Amino acid sequence: MDQPQLRLYVDAQFMSPYAMSVFVALHEKALPHDLIGVDLTTQANRQADYQRRSLTGRVPALEHGKFSLSESSAITEYLEEVFPPPAYAALYPQQPDQRARARQVQAWLRSDLLPLRDERPTAVIFQQPSDTPLSDSARFAAEQLFEAATALLKDHHLSLLGQWCIADTDLALMINRLVANGDEVPDRLVEYVQHQWQRPSVRAWIEQGLAVAGSLRM
Repeated sequence: MDQPQLRLYVDAQFMSPYAMSVFVALHEKALPHDLIGVDLTTQANRQADYQRRSLTGRVPALEHGKFSLSESSAITEYLEEVFPPPAYAALYPQQPDQRARARQVQAWLRSDLLPLRDERPTAVIFQQPSDTPLSDSARFAAEQLFEAATALLKDHHLSLLGQWCIADTDLALMINRLVANGDEVPDRLVEYVQHQWQRPSVRAWIEQGLAVAGSLRM
């Protein structure tokens, strides 16, 4: 029996770290899907049809047949359960403790480090760096990020838990807010970001963003 169609709704500008996380997850599992851009600049996400679909009015949102879901970590966990390994590539470690650690990292990155996210938005990665120095609160958040990332990577140089998981994409993007902007970042973490940024699923997201930017310049 054919699987119900998958549709992923992302920001039309391809700058949402959360939309990127789900996009990467779908590519890692090699799941065919329709990709639909939602123009946040015109508040298309506030239209009734999208509000109904996403419940929260945020991107990303995933439709799977008649079921729809928003919030990126909820979506990636759903994809792991509905399209489980070994038939599909794993997004999370199979050991319960390591899977819990990956989910902890995802939850932390989405709920903390607000000054850093405010002062180094993803536009510094995908469009243009900022020349504004970090505030004291953002520098403190950066130090928190470096400390936690260094501890998480102490046993595995280029991945959190010995092999790739979706939390690697999320963590690398958070650190890349600083790397891409030219802020000072420990060499080991720069190497981690560069390694994760070459993953084909990540490059596919970047290419989508470049295509959009190119069409706007025409």
